[in-house]
Amino acid sequence: MNNTATVYAAAFACALFATSAMALPDALRVELAAGTLHGHELPTANASCVRSAAGSAPGANRSLAVKWTIGPAGTRSYALTMVDLDVPADLSTLNKAGTVIAADAPRMEFVHWVLADIPKNVTALAETADGDGQPQGGLPLERTSHGLRGQNGFAAFMKDGPYGGYMGPCPPWNDERVHRYRVTVYALDVDSLGISGAFTRADLLKSAQGHVLATGSAEVDYSVNSAAKN
Repeated sequence: MNNTATVYAAAFACALFATSAMALPDALRVELAAGTLHGHELPTANASCVRSAAGSAPGANRSLAVKWTIGPAGTRSYALTMVDLDVPADLSTLNKAGTVIAADAPRMEFVHWVLADIPKNVTALAETADGDGQPQGGLPLERTSHGLRGQNGFAAFMKDGPYGGYMGPCPPWNDERVHRYRVTVYALDVDSLGISGAFTRADLLKSAQGHVLATGSAEVDYSVNSAAKN
């Protein structure tokens, strides 16, 4: 390649990089549980089950405290999701006596919390803001002062309610892997995503396409198995 071609190739590469960088959403800084950052353990008060002699027992299930930095210019609302990244793909093994779920067993995601249409002046959710305790069937799928509740993943398995609001971590007591829980906040250029009723995380993400100005995530770890490892 001659010098002129090299210069043009380099210029093209720089332009492509700049264009790609401009196309990426800005980053939000997200913090959990009053300053708990990535890699720290979830407080037991925010879990829906805790360690016990029998394996696990019901927990306080207080919705996690979350705060984030203000979105960029043009931000008109936020959305939030919380996902367990490490649920065993074979659900028949969960909490099964005599069975150990290996740390390297296949995994899938499971949704614990979905909020849409969070007002632009809200950049923090206090602990218990979207759940305190374990009401049968979860919380109503309704609009609150801090956002519009979507369905968490329990709605697909339990038929006793809408399962709106926060449902805290409850990893299997026979799982050798410590579970990671990722909270993601999206800054959006619309006041509302136009979704309602029994909408899921998938519905939220689909409706948010083309409207995300910035996003950020933070993670916490949790296990009820004292022998579990990261």
